[in-house]
Amino acid sequence: MERPEDDEPLVLDSPAHFKALGHPARHRMVNALRQRPATLRQLAEATGLAKGTVSHHVRVLQEAGLVRIAETRQVRGGTEQYFALVSRGFRLPEGQGGGARFLVEAALAEMLPEQDDTTHTRLSHLWLTSEQARDLARSIETGAPHPAQDPAHGEAFGLLVSLYRADIPRLATDGG
Repeated sequence: MERPEDDEPLVLDSPAHFKALGHPARHRMVNALRQRPATLRQLAEATGLAKGTVSHHVRVLQEAGLVRIAETRQVRGGTEQYFALVSRGFRLPEGQGGGARFLVEAALAEMLPEQDDTTHTRLSHLWLTSEQARDLARSIETGAPHPAQDPAHGEAFGLLVSLYRADIPRLATDGG
């Protein structure tokens, strides 16, 4: 598989990608690695999993081509490896069947059932042509400004944007 440029999202187009990202522990590790490269020990501390378990999951992510060794350091007579994502993000190929379901399920897995704060959640409907919908989706993907990312300050919030055809009946105009 060809490695994307660091600023280009990796296209998730193989069963190994979906298998790797489908496990909740690996999904959490990917989210942790979005902050910066980390060692197995650091990932174990962040996720609350045993180092051996983390090692297994990182190996699955590596074999799927989602994680790479970013750096190695000599420490106390051993070698410490820092793992990083292969690209700044992932995206699905256009026309990917089941891709939207995968993303929605991944987002739902992050949402804790005991959270009842819906102050930042909103469902809106837009009336767009197919061309306007494609343009909006493209603009969100390429041009949406992102706030400063500082994991040391603030909480992590997920952002799920889904532009889909809503099953809303169209009312006839009053005149006809």
